[in-house]
Amino acid sequence: MIAQILVVDDDPIQRRLLKNAVERHGHAAHLAENGRAALEFLKRSRSEINVIVLDLMMPEMDGLTFLETIRGMGVETPVIVQTGQGSIESVVQAMRAGAFDFVVKPVSPERIAASISNALKLDQREGRNRAGRRVRSSSVNFTDIVSASTEMLRVIDLARRASQSSIPVVLEGESGVGKELIARAIQSGGDRAAKPFITVNCGAIPHNLVESILFGHEKGAFTGATERHTGKFVEADGGTLFLDEIGDLPLEVQVKLLRAVQQGEIETVGAAKVQKVNVRLISATNKDLIEEVRAGRFREDLYYRLNVFPITIPALRRRKEDIPHLARVFAERFSFEQKLPKMLSVGAGALALLTAYDWPGNIRQLENAVFRAVVLAEGDELTEADFPQIAAQVPEFRSAELSATEEDIAPSVRYEPVITLPLDAAARERGEPPRPDRPDPRALLAAAYPSAENVISSTDQAGEVRKLADVEEELIRFALKFYRGQMSQVARKLGIGRSTLYRKLKDYGIDPDDPLKEAA
Repeated sequence: MIAQILVVDDDPIQRRLLKNAVERHGHAAHLAENGRAALEFLKRSRSEINVIVLDLMMPEMDGLTFLETIRGMGVETPVIVQTGQGSIESVVQAMRAGAFDFVVKPVSPERIAASISNALKLDQREGRNRAGRRVRSSSVNFTDIVSASTEMLRVIDLARRASQSSIPVVLEGESGVGKELIARAIQSGGDRAAKPFITVNCGAIPHNLVESILFGHEKGAFTGATERHTGKFVEADGGTLFLDEIGDLPLEVQVKLLRAVQQGEIETVGAAKVQKVNVRLISATNKDLIEEVRAGRFREDLYYRLNVFPITIPALRRRKEDIPHLARVFAERFSFEQKLPKMLSVGAGALALLTAYDWPGNIRQLENAVFRAVVLAEGDELTEADFPQIAAQVPEFRSAELSATEEDIAPSVRYEPVITLPLDAAARERGEPPRPDRPDPRALLAAAYPSAENVISSTDQAGEVRKLADVEEELIRFALKFYRGQMSQVARKLGIGRSTLYRKLKDYGIDPDDPLKEAA
């Protein structure tokens, strides 16, 4: 079926690029140069528009005004908003006004195609029923992974390639980002799809039992071994063994795991001979394994055996485009599981709230929040009121009476302007004469401006001009904290490209998440 897509953008080059991207995927594109022209097109058009791709910043009638107008007219067509600012504030406004999804300019053809595909599914009743019937299952395909962000589309592409072989895969990422879901999709996408998929959480097993659970033991092998036990490697023979939190494996067990990976042989505890196994190994960790190697907690030879095909899954706060889609899917699934008479939808205000929050617990936390909201919901639509615990942590949603004051600025930290003063300026500010011993200007600044928490001084303790690299590192750390780790926003405000920003983070040894942890 050919979908009808309306592209609303005042930039003729952008309109042409979007038209090509839409038509490349088999859809029909209609063009409008601003919100007013788009309204006129909708009124006179005889064909039903399936999806609207809308720019926010336009003359005559901007995107938000257009969005609010068509929603007031009762038009429920899914709207994908384009924003060139990348700020969470504009995104929240758009979601509140009823946007289905958002993309940040410049948008790739793959990203816009994925977003349009997700929007089209919204109107397909069969797809909605399938989502409702898809109760938790061990069988997961790549089509079951809900995503529209460029980062996750890249992850899915890598995972698809890995599924076509038995190459060892390491899935890296924070807890709750969906590492096991990707592992199951890799299993389902290859020739081991019908074979066992065995999961072991290495961090949840007592160290003295890890070896027995992984490799099994014979009867009488040790005190308490009253019968023979088949290990997880044998259970997974012919299929896939998923080792979650592999960084927690004891060193003595890592030696036997290395042999299993290298030679396909395991040694059961208490057995007289080794046993051959054919197992596809997928590992997952929320730790930096190379740092574990340097610290002596993880074997270097095992690291290089396992880390053949690493895939890093980004945190949910780094792919906020996925939040609306995930929230809708969770709401549908839990509505079905709770046997509600009608599938609950997620209102525009709730989507804006969920998108504004940073989700330190990632997808697992979002899933639990939606589950709680569905269980307690009283209407046919989830609203901000159904997520009180989340709203309490997002300043702009804490109270309808709050205006755009200091209280509205990001999580738990107020930021003062950056102040740079010459050596003795702070003393002069207090009316004191210059001191001959040239004191530390940062100390003077702190005394003169006790509320200025984020001061970047131009001179060091000796009164000399600081090195450019030192000031640059300090400014990058401040920008990361100020913009809550939003890398596109940080790069834009610093006037550098994202690739340059990531290179500087690596050069200075800056973890992008450190400022967020401090702010929390």
